[in-house]
Amino acid sequence: MSADSRAEQPKAERPQRSLAGNVLFAGAAVVVLATTLLGAFAAAALLLSPLSAVVPEDGEHAVAVGCMGLGGITGLVLPLILFGMVRGDQDTPRLSAGAAARKILALLVFAGYLLAVAVVVAQLGHLLPRDITTTVAVFAVGFGWMPLALVPWEKLGLGNVLPAPRKTSRTASSTTSR
Repeated sequence: MSADSRAEQPKAERPQRSLAGNVLFAGAAVVVLATTLLGAFAAAALLLSPLSAVVPEDGEHAVAVGCMGLGGITGLVLPLILFGMVRGDQDTPRLSAGAAARKILALLVFAGYLLAVAVVVAQLGHLLPRDITTTVAVFAVGFGWMPLALVPWEKLGLGNVLPAPRKTSRTASSTTSR
């Protein structure tokens, strides 16, 4: 195939974004940022609770990082699950209340797991300075989902926690032309 034949082909038009789509995206971004901020406040509340006896002073930032992570992931996935309950088509049917409840429970277990990882990393505050403990916490919480990626979720009935990607007409036409 030469470069000339590419120039002769008509260029595909990019779909225009709708105002409703932009408003939904902005609303979702606000929800994620708000829950992340609420996660930080939850960390402050946890550090003022009996958990403060478990976390050393140099490990407090690690708990804050974990709470922001669990707030962010909850704020990102929970609206997707709820959106899946009201929106559906032939390819991706609506979620039933039972399936949504299982997915929300899995999300809460994952959030608890992130908090547990943060508390374990906070124990490094006994040995390391605060800045290094915070840096380790960012990586531990950020990559804390990797062991959970190895669990066979399909066998537990939680195979599609996130809604499946929708097929577009552009991808459907490119697969039929081959």
